[in-house]
Parts: sequence; structure tokens; C-alpha cells
Amino acid sequence: MKRESSKDPKPFLKWVGGKTQLLSELEARLPADFIETVRVYAEPFVGGGALLFRILSRPNRLERVIVNDCNIDLANAWRVVQAEPDALIAALSRFQAEYTGLPDEAGRKNFYLGVRSAFNAGHPSGNSPDVGRAALLLFLNRTCFNGLYRVNNKGLFNVPFGKYAHPGICDELTIRSASAVLSGVKINCGDFTDAVVDAGPGWFIYFDPPYRPVSDTSAFCDYTRGGFGDDEQRRLAECCRRLDAAGAGWMLSNSDAPDGFFDELYRGFRIDRVRAARAINAKGDGRGKVSEIIVRNIREAH
Repeated sequence: MKRESSKDPKPFLKWVGGKTQLLSELEARLPADFIETVRVYAEPFVGGGALLFRILSRPNRLERVIVNDCNIDLANAWRVVQAEPDALIAALSRFQAEYTGLPDEAGRKNFYLGVRSAFNAGHPSGNSPDVGRAALLLFLNRTCFNGLYRVNNKGLFNVPFGKYAHPGICDELTIRSASAVLSGVKINCGDFTDAVVDAGPGWFIYFDPPYRPVSDTSAFCDYTRGGFGDDEQRRLAECCRRLDAAGAGWMLSNSDAPDGFFDELYRGFRIDRVRAARAINAKGDGRGKVSEIIVRNIREAH
């Protein structure tokens, strides 16, 4: 796939657990012969897509690129950025003009809460439901507290107002550069296993699932109703073992669970520990670099 853009593409959404801070570690662990041997690249938990955008902006010989997420609104936003960037930019520009024109924080908060209510009620803005829904999501992402995406047990977005006077709601250049490289990419919404059902030799998959909490108080939220618990982590590990047996290459990132959960789950595969900057804690002293793991089924000679 030949990809051209006037600017290196980057995530158009802030996403908890995004891999921008970890890109150098992930890139260093891609197969050394990635360009020569990988023909299909997939991300079954695409999130913000930091590694995807980095790969698409570099030389490659990819014939297929597949991204997936079980979050319906996230998958819709990806499709809209891919296919309807002009309409999305127009909708976000209207949001930005109205929001930044408000005289005070109280007015901006009321505006935010109104948009949040519309999002939870399923009311899109504008003439195109998909574009309108994506615009609501991007507005909330830029104006909510810390760029979080969190839903309660009823599936309703409940992140509080972020108190940003100038949040940069419409980032036209980022949307256009992302759209340019997403041409031809298949964007799915479903279970992670569906994205790799026919994987085999010539495939490389990067899994970035919801991280397992390292303590009872560290889980910030669920980004889909129902969450992603230990049973789902085990199901993902089983999927990785099937892919390994089928001849596909893969890499996975997750938290460094102090109970050795992942060491046992991925026994037999290479597990590297790296330090990553994370800043989703509401308290400043709860932020900083934490240990994470990168698991691979790449066999390396030493």
C-alpha cells in the first residue's frame, strides 16, 4: 500500500493507554524483516492507533491493513475520519466556534454537559448520523477531563467537564493526514478474534487490549459496557497461541501485573519489561513512569 501525506499522521483522538509514549519501544520490537515479509497488518484493539499510523507512514509492502475495536463509537469515528474528513472538520469547526465563543467556564461547562447528554441519548448533530456521532465523540474527547473515555454500567459516557478554555476541538491537519493514510484500510467493529480469523504466514498483529489493573484502585474505567476482565485476558492469550501455531507473527502490550499473571499466561513467549509514561491519575503524584510488558512470539537468536 502506497501512502502519501503532507504530514506524518498521528492519533486524532486522545485515548487512555495510547502508545505514543511507547512507540520507540514497540518499533524496536517489530520483526527486523517487517518490510520484506509482512503483507497483512492488523490491530484488533485499535484505540488511538499510534503504532498503526507510524507503520503506515513508513515504507512497507502491505497488501491488507485491518483495524478493529469493539467500541461502536470509536469504530465509527475511524470510518468517518477515513471517508468523510471534510464533513467532520466542518462539524467540529462549528463546535469550536460556539464553545470558544462562550464568555466563561460556567457557560462552557453547560455546553459540555449538553453535548454529553446528546451523545448519551444517541442524538447526532448535523445531517449525517455517522458524521454527527463522530463529531460528538471528538468534541467530548477534547473537552472532557483528561481525554478519558469511560462509561458506567448502563453504557453511558460519564466523564466530567475538563475546564479547558482552548482545547483545540478541530485539528484539521491531523484529521486530513490520518484520512490520507487510512485509504484502503479495513475498519471493523467486533470481537478481537474476528479481525484475525484467517491469519497465518505473512501476517503481523499488534494487540493492545484494555490493560489489566495492577491494583484494586488503578482501574480508571471501562470503555465498553462489560469491561475486559481476567477471563477475557485468558481468551486473548489462547487466541495468541492459535495465531502462533498458524504461523502469524504478533506482539502484545499490557500492564506488568505484580502477581505474575501474564508471566504464566504467556509462558514460552518472549516478555520484555519497559517503562512507560502514564498520566491518567487525577492526582499529580499518581502519575509518572510505570512498568509495562511487551510480549512477542518472535524467536530471536542470542
